[in-house]
Amino acid sequence: MTFEKHNHMKNFVLSFLLLLAVEAGAQELKDFTLLNTQDGKSISLSSFKNNAGVLVIFTSHECPFDNYYKDRIKELAGEYVGKVQVVLINSNQEPQESKEQMAIHYKDLNVPYLADKDQVAMELFGARRSPEAFLLSTVNSKFSVVYSGAIDDNPQLAKDVKQSFLKEAIDKLLAGQKIEPANQRASGCTIRRK
Repeated sequence: MTFEKHNHMKNFVLSFLLLLAVEAGAQELKDFTLLNTQDGKSISLSSFKNNAGVLVIFTSHECPFDNYYKDRIKELAGEYVGKVQVVLINSNQEPQESKEQMAIHYKDLNVPYLADKDQVAMELFGARRSPEAFLLSTVNSKFSVVYSGAIDDNPQLAKDVKQSFLKEAIDKLLAGQKIEPANQRASGCTIRRK
């Protein structure tokens, strides 16, 4: 088996195990620290331990799907202020996704926009698409993924959304209810690995 095939198989197995862990509600995340391009300061996941939940969305500013979702993400961030912290992460390697470009993009959302150019967070979450959402519950200062995947069922037209998977998951998290299904396949652009 070549190194590339072995690596591909390893990534497939890790992604599958991550999916099983997410479905079981068992994936506890390690802390990480990334640069917030909105203010130039580093932020750790642990800095949000006092929130009921944290919503991490892997995004970019070049993928059309991310632009379709920008207003919907802004609405979610506004609706759950003080309850669920929204954090955007950009793991893309393309020159137009640089930290400098990130600093001028998404300013109007007023949420941290973290640069993950070494793809540490991307690997930790198993993120592969942009946008791809991960809802974390916070219990005893530990973070666990309770929902991952799509934001809703219509990536292109907000007015035609019939099911808001992410909003439903957030409402269930805040109500202390079990989130089912815990995963919905995300539609979007593939994040190229470095």
